[in-house]
This record gives sequence, structure tokens and C-alpha cells, in this order.
Amino acid sequence: MDNLRGARPLRLLLLLALVPSLRGQDLSMEECCDKGIEWANKNRICASLPLISESRECSMTQVQCCRNQLEKQYCSDGIEFANVREECDSHIGENSTCEADYFKVCCYCCLLGKTAQVQGQSCEPNPKIGYQCGIVFRACCMKGQDLSISDDAPKKEQVEISKEELDQEDPYLHDGCRGGGPCSQQCRDTGSSYVCSCFVGYQLQADGVNCEDINECITGTHSCGIGQTCVNTLGSFRCQRDTSCGTGYELTDDSRCKDIDECETGTHNCPPDFICQNTPGSFRCRPKLQCMNGFIQDALGNCIDINECLSTNTPCPAGQICINTDGSYTCQRMSPSCGRGYHLNEDGTRCVDVDECSSSNQPCGEGHVCINAPGNYRCECKTGYSFDVISRTCIDINECRRYPGRLCAHKCENTPGSYYCTCTMGFKLSADGRSCEDLNECESSPCSQECANVYGSYQCYCRRGFQLSDIDGISCEDIDECALPTGGHICSYRCINIPGSFQCTCPSTGYRLAPNARNCQDIDECVAESHNCSFNETCFNIQGGFRCLSLECPENYRKSGDTRCERLPCNENKECQSLPLRITYYHLSFPTNIQVPTDIFRMGPSNAVPGDKILLSIISGNQEGFFTTKKVNNHSGIVVMQRQITEPRDLLLTIQMQLFRHGTVNTFIAKLFIFVSAQL
Repeated sequence: MDNLRGARPLRLLLLLALVPSLRGQDLSMEECCDKGIEWANKNRICASLPLISESRECSMTQVQCCRNQLEKQYCSDGIEFANVREECDSHIGENSTCEADYFKVCCYCCLLGKTAQVQGQSCEPNPKIGYQCGIVFRACCMKGQDLSISDDAPKKEQVEISKEELDQEDPYLHDGCRGGGPCSQQCRDTGSSYVCSCFVGYQLQADGVNCEDINECITGTHSCGIGQTCVNTLGSFRCQRDTSCGTGYELTDDSRCKDIDECETGTHNCPPDFICQNTPGSFRCRPKLQCMNGFIQDALGNCIDINECLSTNTPCPAGQICINTDGSYTCQRMSPSCGRGYHLNEDGTRCVDVDECSSSNQPCGEGHVCINAPGNYRCECKTGYSFDVISRTCIDINECRRYPGRLCAHKCENTPGSYYCTCTMGFKLSADGRSCEDLNECESSPCSQECANVYGSYQCYCRRGFQLSDIDGISCEDIDECALPTGGHICSYRCINIPGSFQCTCPSTGYRLAPNARNCQDIDECVAESHNCSFNETCFNIQGGFRCLSLECPENYRKSGDTRCERLPCNENKECQSLPLRITYYHLSFPTNIQVPTDIFRMGPSNAVPGDKILLSIISGNQEGFFTTKKVNNHSGIVVMQRQITEPRDLLLTIQMQLFRHGTVNTFIAKLFIFVSAQL
């Protein structure tokens, strides 16, 4: 957890007004946001973000949270780069992506704040530089303001800060992924080492550092269809059409065939008396001259007579013949002669069939069916029966035996003159009486929570947080997420199981639950003004609590700041001249599980002069040997924590720096209030 480190980096927050969870959906807006943040942390890209829900609000939240997380990451990178390199241009180069813009804004604004702090200017930003830039400007200007040690008394309220002193509050000083780390694309610091990963469309090489492009065309992971060739590109691929489009079409940039409008491009060959009309893949020439009724134009534009008598719809009524004329036709009456089985209709214009089966004298015997035919009739058995030549009667046909497997989808049952179909369990008979369609058992709610219909049966399943019972396969039992093998990693402090889910809790005092409902955030009692420090005491926040400190200057010293005491003029008093020139108070806070050895404090003069030499020593507070000093160069030294402190405790460490300059020795004292808190 970032908030449990000794020094917390600046975070730019984007407030997202999340709408309430939609009714009937399993995913809340917070879960959608967590998925977007998780994808940004893992891939550092949002272009190929996989959406986890069909909900429009969930998709919008997922994308926005992913982009916001990327903005925070690149902004933090820009601030770190400005603190370490003191410049920005060497990292930006010619890159003009949105990620580079976020990096550049935060890097430049941090440099402006650091410059204002060094020059003793106000740390309140000009509103014209923008809200976000103003936050970064003020943070970098205020950061480490009380850590400088100057040889002369300050002339302004603002104090110059040396670069060496800023390093002690940089939480990413020992981050293996700082500035991108050794990885070519993505880097994740694990504490003891680092892990490299690649963007989508790339794979990690055997050296574990560099990334190489994945050839989707060779691995077969492309989506090109038939008639298209896969062409590999960096991080992706494209599909290219194999064959040409043919006459009358042209190939577009996206490998599609587009019709060529010959009339518009002027590539047609229509004569002057014709009008060009475009058609798919070709064109048509239509003559400008229009023919009268009864005529049609040929390909040369000539008007020729239409033979109406040859049309499919006979123009003359029944009993009349059609005679074609120039531009029209005439109808002439005829007198037909009817043969056996036909007779003239009432108009006497045509012959119609005689229906022998409709007469009162049935031509067929008992048990038969009379079927009329043009000019004749025939006798047949009823449907479902066949004629027996021996008994000369109609007997029942067993359709199920005669046509096995062809009448019914499942089961066939014979009946006199017919048959009927039935279905097996899990199916019902369709409207056609032959096919069987799946029966939706879920309509009768056989499951305790959710039901999924499958072909011929059904399947019960449970909502998130529950599992299907092994006993009946219908009931749903609650899953104790806290008892799972991974339950210890769900919550940063304590996990409480509830039906269908779980809840994370934090210690009763000093912490509150983070927005992700899993981690615990330290409560800054000093900022929230929930401490009980008196007016003469200064509140210092620590993990899970706070401390009230009253900083009083000793005799022969005056207070020159909230945490600094300056020695009064000594005149001719030699005993006074041996006292330290300045006593500065600092406070540090870190968890018990901090790795050792680790550098916790750097000390040196604000302005180094050639020939300077310092001697750094711990004069009190190190009885148990937790700390030691180490010389960096002639004008800088550091305090190192060499043994791990396993229990929460408060320590007061007194550090003495002797500065040898031009034959004189000046002494400076730094008092470190060290608050070691328990790691959740």
C-alpha cells in the first residue's frame, strides 16, 4: 500500500461520479472501475481494454478509470524524473503521444516548483498555469523545505533546499523500475527485484528484458477470412484481399470491392442519342427517344411492335382467340367442341371438366374414395389404407413400420388410418406434430438461484459468492472467501465473510477503508485536526496515529523556524563558540518491515566549497546499534539503518556534522524523531 510507506508521493486525483449499480446486473460500478485500474497497472495501455459487461455505464466507467490511472502513472513518472535528473527534455525526445504529454506537464511543473523553492520565491502557484500544474508546482516547491543546512542565516521565510536533502524523502529512490527501469516496455518492482512485461501484440524474449513482436500471421491468431492474406505489423496485423474485384469494380484501401460509376467517370460508350445509366459492375445505355404504346425500343433505339398475343397473361377472355395488329391486338370468338368427360360452360365459350365424383350415384364401392381427374376419375383407398388385391378391401397401413425414422423425430405410434408422434423426456411436440423441440424446464424455477436451459435438460448455477451444492445440484451454498487459500490476500488487514461476498475491515483507530474496499489508508490526524496536541505542540502524523512534539531551543539559541534553532552571537565567549551553529529537528516514519540496510537521512552543507570536509557521527540515541553513518564524499554523508526494528517504537537520534572549511571547524546538529509503526 502506497499510503503505508514512510514518505508518500504526490497523487493527482480525478473524481469520477459513479452512477449506482444497475438493477439486474451482477457488476457494480466500483468493480468496473477496479477492472479498468487493474488493466492499466498491468498493461499501461487502454486501447485494447477488454470490456467485462454489456452495460453502457460499466463500459464507460471501466475506460475512464483506466485512462485516469494511466494519467496518474505518467504524471508520477514525470515528477520522479524531475526530482532525479533536474531536467525533462532527454526523456521526452520526439514522442508526441498523450502519455508523453502527461509526463511532460508534470515534469515541467515540478521543475518550476523546485526552481521557485531554490530562489526563495512563494510556493503559491500562479492560477494561470492551470489547476493540475499548480498542484505539482506547489508539491515540488514545498517538498523537503526544512531539510537544508545553510552556512549563513536565511534572509527570507523560504529556505533553500539542497538536492542531496531532497533525496531522503524520495519514496522511489531504490525502486528498480525508476525511470522505466531496465525493461524495454513495462516494469514492475517486486521489492527484492523487478519483473518485465510487454504490451499487447508483443512477447517477452529469453533475456526477460526486451520485447519482440508477435507474428499473428504465423501463430494463427489473426482474424482474416477466406480470400484475404494476413500481413504482420508491429504489435498487430492487417488483412489484405487476395483476388481482384473483377470488371466494373475497384479495390478500396480497406480491401473491399466498390462499384465503378462509368456514367460519372465518363468511361461508358453510349451513343449521343442514348442516356448512360449505371448498374452494379457495369452500365446501361437507354435511348432518349420514347416509343408509343404497343411498341418497344431495340438496342439501336428503333421502335418495334409488341405481340401482345404472345404474352404470358392472355389479353383475350376465355372462348376468344387473340389476333396481333400493328401497335395493338383484336379478340375473335371461337366455338369449341368438347370430348368425353367435358361439357360446355354456361356461356358456351369453353369446355370444363365433368366431376363424376359429385354425382349422387357413387361410381366407387364401399370404403373407397372417389378422386376426380381432368376428363376422368379414379377410385382409391382412404388415406392411411392400402388396397388388398386378395380381399379386394382397404386395410390399415402401419406408417411407423413402413417409414421407420422418417415420420417422427423421436417416437412413432400407429393408429387406424394414421399415426401420431411422441417425444422423450426434456422435449415437447412441435406444432407440426412430428418434430420435437426442447422443453424449457427453467420456466418452472427448479433451481434455488439461477437456471440455464440446455438441450433436453437444464443446468443450475449460482450467483457470485455462492457455489452449487454437491448433494442435490440445485441448492446454492455461500462461499467463505476469507477461508480460501488466497483469502489472506483479499484484505490488507482483516476479512469478514458475509452471504455471497465478504467485507474488509481496518484497525479501529488510525486507519480508514480505502475506496477499493480492500486496503487500509492511514488517517492524517494532523490534517484532519482530530489530534489532541496543545497550542505549543506540533502534530506529526505517523502510520496509524500521530505524535505531539514541543520543540524548544536550548540556552544561547533562538528559534528561526518551526524546526530550527540558531546560535546567538558569542562575542568573545570561547565556550559559546564551541557550541553547534544550528540545531535542526526532523521526523521520519516507516514500518517495521522496512528492508535493511537502507539510507534514511542525508546531511551536508547547502553550498559546498572546494576543500570542504565533513565528519558525520551519531552522538546519542543509538544505544542498541540500529543505525550507523557512512561518508558519501567530502561534503556529504548519510545515516544508514543497519538493523531491522521489529516492534513499533519511538526513537530520538542526535546526528552531529563537523564542517572543516578554510582551517575552521563549525558544528551542526540534526535531531531525528523516528516513529516506527506496525505494518498491516
